[in-house]
Amino acid sequence: MARMNVNPNRMELSKLKQRLSVAKRGHKLLKDKQDALIKAFLEKARSGKDLREQVEKELAECYGTFVLSRAQTTPEILEQALMFPGAKSTLTVDWHNVMSVMVPEYNVEQQGNPVNYGFVNVPLLLDAALERFSKLILNLLKLAAEEKAIRLMAGEIERTRRRVNALEYVMIPNLVETIRYISMKLDEQERSTLSRLMKIKEIVSA
Repeated sequence: MARMNVNPNRMELSKLKQRLSVAKRGHKLLKDKQDALIKAFLEKARSGKDLREQVEKELAECYGTFVLSRAQTTPEILEQALMFPGAKSTLTVDWHNVMSVMVPEYNVEQQGNPVNYGFVNVPLLLDAALERFSKLILNLLKLAAEEKAIRLMAGEIERTRRRVNALEYVMIPNLVETIRYISMKLDEQERSTLSRLMKIKEIVSA
């Protein structure tokens, strides 16, 4: 606990008391913000975990269907069928404020049909695989937004925690110690002045 290097006078004492009051209010607000952030972070992390498990399951099913379709045709026919994409996706990003953290929300608009090839020599499972992949994009983007929000919130929690600790363990104790030091100095000066006045009074009375 370090004492600040200030002049021990009443003006400085008044300023330090005001700073201490502001620091305590700021500490309480930051502590409340940290608690709310942690609560929101845990909720987001749980929902993100559930969504990731769902997306991984759907992705495995999509790849399984695609592998089966690939086994039913030749690489040349498959490459020719997938050479020109028939669907187009447009991505937009919206930002939302969650506990002073700007988190993204991805929106995708799909146009066209992913199945844009001739059906001769092309297995039906390829149609199912492409349609599944097309639907999976929405959940993949939702998962990306969730995990980005989780990382941003974790960073904000860490920054808030550092500020709370700086106030709690450095600034507020230093202010309290300095106020105590100035108060003691002022009391000593007051007692010294009173003692001198009493001496002067005794001399005058004599």
